[in-house]
Amino acid sequence: MKSIEVISIPVTDQQKAKEFYINLGFEVIVESSFDNGETWIQMGLPDRLTTISLVNRWPFKKKAMAAGSLHGLFLETDDLEKEIEQLNSKGIVIGIFGDDGFHPGKIDDSPWGKFAHITDPDGNALVIHQNKL
Repeated sequence: MKSIEVISIPVTDQQKAKEFYINLGFEVIVESSFDNGETWIQMGLPDRLTTISLVNRWPFKKKAMAAGSLHGLFLETDDLEKEIEQLNSKGIVIGIFGDDGFHPGKIDDSPWGKFAHITDPDGNALVIHQNKL
């Protein structure tokens, strides 16, 4: 094995999810219809090694991978504050999740990096991470 190629993100509305991920900086790599009318949408960040697919089909509906069930996908950045500013200007709310709920605008500054959380339209939870130098 060489790498992780695609991570499936379970969504209810592929087009709505696609627009959200485009606002995060992802690009559409493939958007193709199957004979049964379903669509494969594969997206990636510039200079990507790993891509995502926005899925609302096949066995996922019958398994525990329901829309909104993905948590802990990390997106790396060199400047977390700048990313937050850019995403906030697009109407995307970023903050941190604590035991007492979501705290918009907050950053978790730990010894191993800075972290902020975001959810897509279905509630899939992503982490934006900046490594400490």
